[in-house]
Amino acid sequence: MSRVSRRTFVAGAAAGASLSLLPRSVTAAAFPTQTVKIVVPFSAGSMTDILARAISDKLQAKWNQTVVVENRPGVAGASSVAKGPSDGYTLMLTSNGHTVIGAVNKNLTFDPMADFIAIGKVATTPSILIAPADGPHKTLADLIATAKAKPGELSYASAGIGSSTGIAAELFKKLTGTKMVLVAHRGLPESNTSVLRGDTAMGFTFFSVGGDLIQSGRLRALAVTGDARLPQLPDVPTFKEAGLADFVYDAWFGILAQAQTPKEIVDQLGKDLADAVKLPDLKERFAPQAVSFVSETPSAFALIIQNDAERYRKLVQEASGG
Repeated sequence: MSRVSRRTFVAGAAAGASLSLLPRSVTAAAFPTQTVKIVVPFSAGSMTDILARAISDKLQAKWNQTVVVENRPGVAGASSVAKGPSDGYTLMLTSNGHTVIGAVNKNLTFDPMADFIAIGKVATTPSILIAPADGPHKTLADLIATAKAKPGELSYASAGIGSSTGIAAELFKKLTGTKMVLVAHRGLPESNTSVLRGDTAMGFTFFSVGGDLIQSGRLRALAVTGDARLPQLPDVPTFKEAGLADFVYDAWFGILAQAQTPKEIVDQLGKDLADAVKLPDLKERFAPQAVSFVSETPSAFALIIQNDAERYRKLVQEASGG
């Protein structure tokens, strides 16, 4: 992704679209006056899907308008928003994996940076490294040792090309100096199943999606990101405790809109979204799932996206030998 595209994204989030004269039907004072759609570029049951449905309920109650969630896994979902209307009625809830889809897919028909505008970051969650429960790798050290001894022989699962879990795996490979084969899936539930069956040697997941499989003993958790162990998984060490202190990676999730969405609508959406994620019942519901809700202004979120795009673009290029 070009520097121009990244600057365009940030400038767009800070200044809004160039359209200053808005039709009465899309003015912020009246917004929304019809159904709002939130596109999720991952399968049903994924972390992004779960968050989208919870947040859509809160926005629907606030606006007294229908908010629907549409699952369109993969590039098609992002493309539909990038090429869709710029009136604020079509949004996308995605993960930090969005920041690298341009680096891992050179044939995109849209620009992941320039064709979107930031609305707000909504949540973060730790990443958990998992392996088959009945597999040979009991610890993080076991897995790394095997991967180094057998370069290119182990495979790992991700929730899709450019997904948050895919980024985590690329970072893991870089820090450990290992080579493994990617097996991409439509979403995190499918990725978890791949590891559970032993089809892949490892993968990354989130407690909200894979926690029950770990607690039931069907998946083995080797390490978790963050400064402290998860209360839900007290026996699982942090990466620092397991011997890989440099591995720092928590996933974030946020909402984007089509790049030309007017600034008045972007600001209104950002404010309403921030109000929604601050609701105590939402936080209480997801705290047991190791999900923390956060709120960022559109411009602040745009800077986060810009910085991550640069960081992870370099990571992907290094991983591919570019």
